[in-house]
Amino acid sequence: MKSYDDIRVLKLNLMKKHLLLKLLISIALPLSVGAIAGMFTAQAVPEWYASLNRPWFSPPNWIFGPVWTTIYILMGISFFMVWKQDATRERNLAILVFFIQLLLNLAWSFLFFYFKMPGLALIEIILLWLSIIVMFFAFYKVNPLAAYINIPYFLWVSFAIPLNAGFYFLNSG
Repeated sequence: MKSYDDIRVLKLNLMKKHLLLKLLISIALPLSVGAIAGMFTAQAVPEWYASLNRPWFSPPNWIFGPVWTTIYILMGISFFMVWKQDATRERNLAILVFFIQLLLNLAWSFLFFYFKMPGLALIEIILLWLSIIVMFFAFYKVNPLAAYINIPYFLWVSFAIPLNAGFYFLNSG
């Protein structure tokens, strides 16, 4: 028969493994979305995207990969910080909002690069930006640090809106 201490240690080890699995899933999820988006983006960059008139403030292409990778990792960490909390209405709503913004994040890449529709992508990225704001407040209610971790994401998408608009206006018509 196991002692109480042995059972407690076993329980703690199982909880640690469970949390580690949640952390890995939390980080892998946005990175996977980014990888899918990247595959479709990479197909359009050499020909279509390279042929577009670029806004004067457009960063070099090489910057997008490291920035988005960092943002996806931060998104995963913040999601983990919310997901690991006890199930409450606020936590579950925050998780739902996270998945909505993640879907909008993925959709933008398809609209802009795969379907080559920067005008529709501009409307969609504004919806993404709004969903990030909603996610920020939903995360804040569950874990304020989880919300703050998404500030770089918010700032990057805030920059991406005028960038998308620039591509649209310089290349429409």
